[in-house]
Amino acid sequence: MKSVFFLLSFFVFSAQAKVVLIDPGHGGEEVGAIGFLDAKKTRKLHEKDLSLRLAKKIKDNLAKETSSYLTRSLDRTVSLQERADLADLVKADLFLSIHFNSSTNRQSHGFELYYLDNNSNVGSHKIEKAENLNLKGEELIVNQILVDLVVQQTVSHSRELASVVHEKVRPILKEHKIQDRGVKRGLFYVLALSKRPGLLVEVGFISNENELKKMNQDRFLSDMARAISAGVIAHIKSGK
Repeated sequence: MKSVFFLLSFFVFSAQAKVVLIDPGHGGEEVGAIGFLDAKKTRKLHEKDLSLRLAKKIKDNLAKETSSYLTRSLDRTVSLQERADLADLVKADLFLSIHFNSSTNRQSHGFELYYLDNNSNVGSHKIEKAENLNLKGEELIVNQILVDLVVQQTVSHSRELASVVHEKVRPILKEHKIQDRGVKRGLFYVLALSKRPGLLVEVGFISNENELKKMNQDRFLSDMARAISAGVIAHIKSGK
C-alpha cells in the first residue's frame, strides 16, 4: 500500500504546466492491437508502432513551447509503473497516453478522447478492460484505490484539457473523414498511476481496414499530432 501514501505528495500542479510526458501505448512484447492493411491479411501493423510514430510527432510539435518527453522512444516493453515513475522523474505536469482502438466488429470506427473519471458507459468499460489488461491481484486492488484518489485531484483539470484538445482535433477528423466519437470518461490505470492531469487518446480503430489505411498515412499522423499539440499548448497558455 506504499504507493497510496506516496501518491499524496504529488498533487501540487503549477498554474502554467510546462512539462508534458507523452506515452506511446504498448511496446516490445506488448504489441497492442493488430491491424491489416490488405484484405488478404499479409500486411500487418501493430498498435505499438503506430502509437510511437504519432507520439514522436507530438513531441516534436510540443518542443517549441514545452519540455516534452516520451515514456519510450524505441520498441521496448515498459510497465505501467515504469511509465508512472518517469512522470515523477521528469516532474511532468501533463500526461498524454497515445493508443489506437480495436474491436471484434470490423466496422467499428472513429476517434475517442478519454480523461480519468468514473463512468457507467458500456463501451468505455470495454476500452478500460483492454488497456488495463495486465493488472491483477494486489496490484489491481492498490490501483483501484489510486484511481479514486487521483480522480478527486485531477478530474477538473483533465476535463478542461480534454475539451480544448478535442476542439483542435475536430477539424482534422472532419478533413480526413473520421468519425468523432467525442470526449469520454474512463478508468485507466496508466493515467491514475501518473498522478497528473492527463488524457488517453484512442485515435481510431486499427481493426477497421479502411480507417487503418488513413491512420497509417504520414500526412494524417502529422495533422493529428499538430492538432493534439495545439490543444495542449492552448490549455497551458490559458493557465487553467
